[in-house]
Amino acid sequence: MPARPETARPFHDLHREGILILANAWDAGSARLIESLGARAIATTSAGVAWAHGYPDGDFLPIDRVVATVESIARVVSAPITADVEGGYSDDPAQVAANVARVIEAGAVGINIEDGAGPVELLCAKIEAIRETADRLGVHLFINARCDVFLRGLVEQPQRVGETLSRAERYRAAGASGLFAPGIFASEDIRAVAEGCGLPLNVMARPGLPPAPELAALGVRRLSAGADLAESLFGRLKALAAPFLEDGVCDPLQAEAMPYPELNRLMRR
Repeated sequence: MPARPETARPFHDLHREGILILANAWDAGSARLIESLGARAIATTSAGVAWAHGYPDGDFLPIDRVVATVESIARVVSAPITADVEGGYSDDPAQVAANVARVIEAGAVGINIEDGAGPVELLCAKIEAIRETADRLGVHLFINARCDVFLRGLVEQPQRVGETLSRAERYRAAGASGLFAPGIFASEDIRAVAEGCGLPLNVMARPGLPPAPELAALGVRRLSAGADLAESLFGRLKALAAPFLEDGVCDPLQAEAMPYPELNRLMRR
C-alpha cells in the first residue's frame, strides 16, 4: 500500500478543536472493526501489535512487523492512520528516520515516538531527522512526541508539570506536531500542560481520568485507549480458553461473540 499523503492534512485538522478519541488497533481486523464503529482515525498500540506477533512491548518488535502491520491496516481502512513506533527501534536518529520512512510508505500519516527514560536531546534529534525525511517524502507527518515524565515518574510529582512543559518546548522546536503525556490524570495538571505546551495535547485512558467532554474543556485534543483494548481482549481470550481446554464445555465460547456472518461481512469490505 503506497503512502497516503492526502490524509495527512485531515488528520492534523482533527486536533484543532474538540477531542479526537482513538480506540487503538493492533492488526487489520481490529482496525477494520474500529473504523466501522465511526472512528475518525486509526491508531495502533505498540503493545498490542507486539503481543499479536508474540513479542513483548518495549522496542523488541522487528521494524518489518511494524511496517507489515501498517500496510495491512491501510489495505482495509480509509481513515488516516497513525502508528506507534515506540522509540523508533534505534538510538541512531538517521536509522529512526529511515524506519519511519518505511512506515509512511506503508500508509501512515502520523506517528507516536517516545522519550522513555532516554535523554531529551536524543528524542529531539530523532524528531528533527524524521521531520526532514517526511518533508522530503512530501508527507505532512503528524509527529506525536510522547513524554514519559508522568508515566514513568521521572521526577517528583511537584516537578512533573514543569518538566513536561520544558520537554514539550524542545520537542516542538525540533518539529513535533503534538504532545502525548500518558499517565497524567489530575485536572489541574492536565489544564496546566494543555495551556502551556504549545501543542495539541494527547492523554491516555486510565482509571480516574476525567470523561472526554471534561478533558476537551481542559484543553485536551486527543484521548487514546493505548493498550487497554488489547489487554482486555487477551484477558477475555484467557477467560474463555482456559476452561475450554480443561473441560471442553462449549456454550461460554459464544457469550458476547460477534456473529460469524457479521464478522465475515465486515471483512468483505
